[in-house]
Amino acid sequence: MITPFRIDIPQAALDDLADRLARTRWPDEIPGAGWDYGFPLTRLKELAEHWRTRYDWRAHEARLNELPHYVTEIDGQTVHFVHVRSARPDALALVLTHGWPGSFLEFLDVIEPLSRDFHLVIPSIPGYGFSGPTHERGWDVVRVARAWAELMRRLGHERYGAQGGDFGSGISLALGAVEPERVVGVHVNYLPTRPDPAADIALSPSDEARLDKVRHLMANRPPYQALQATTPQTIGYALTDSPVGQLAWIAERFAQWTDPRSPVDDERVLTDVSLYWLTATAASSARLHRESTRRSERCPVPVGVAVFAHDITQPVRPLAERLYDIRHWSEFDRGGHFAAMEVPEVFAEDVRTFFLGSGVGADESVTSRAARSGS
Repeated sequence: MITPFRIDIPQAALDDLADRLARTRWPDEIPGAGWDYGFPLTRLKELAEHWRTRYDWRAHEARLNELPHYVTEIDGQTVHFVHVRSARPDALALVLTHGWPGSFLEFLDVIEPLSRDFHLVIPSIPGYGFSGPTHERGWDVVRVARAWAELMRRLGHERYGAQGGDFGSGISLALGAVEPERVVGVHVNYLPTRPDPAADIALSPSDEARLDKVRHLMANRPPYQALQATTPQTIGYALTDSPVGQLAWIAERFAQWTDPRSPVDDERVLTDVSLYWLTATAASSARLHRESTRRSERCPVPVGVAVFAHDITQPVRPLAERLYDIRHWSEFDRGGHFAAMEVPEVFAEDVRTFFLGSGVGADESVTSRAARSGS
């Protein structure tokens, strides 16, 4: 059963948030430390004061409720999603998947341009926001992909494309692997490519520079990732009890992963942080890092890649082509990890180009590809 859903946070939860923010116990900071030890104290106090005194959740809640929200239960888990139908009855459907520390909010600015040509399904990953928390082990990217396949069947979308960044990239590629007869193509704006010593490929200096960045990250695992992948419950206590802790945890990622020329504004960041806080999903969202250790089958469907210059890493095309059927590859000198929020026009146009301009949405592509892959 699919049920309409309306966001309605109890006023008591908002009052509690304001009270906790007013009673924040702040740590000290070494003078002139900047970012050397983590999120700077002055900047975090500024964001927290904005959240406490000027940010209006009710105004954002009202705007969000202008969208068509729904919930359903799949595999024992509540799944929240936004479903926007295009005015074109023959439009291809797209399922857009966010990552961490994002949410369905990542796609707000691309709904209007993309819905001109596509039906849009924008779910919240189980464990995140209004799809959370999860209640059992095993919710990894493959299980999420299988849930998306069931969701699209329930909505009546026989053929559809998938798009994602961060965890959404892995989920989208897994969806192409579990439903190759229905998924016409996968577009991603994040595609890690690891060094492959066995690959007999001559790489350009720029490709080698990209791999050096990957090697550095592999040798110096980011602290947030190490904690969430090993002890998500432990960090969950701090983030669920302290709004400033939750704020610092997420705002740091937005500050470090976005292009300085296209920052995500404070109101949008605070709405995303509020969503995590008000749904108490810090721990359950973090569990996705712990759970997602198994790899899905290789994705056989056509893949489009959008590379943004200020993302965490940039993929190396010759290595990506060893793993995927790359039909479209774009490189942009603007934008970062949250591309749909940072450069929505560029993002939307690249998605449109892949699905409508490269032929992957043609009816025959699904049948022939399924036959080739033995599906």
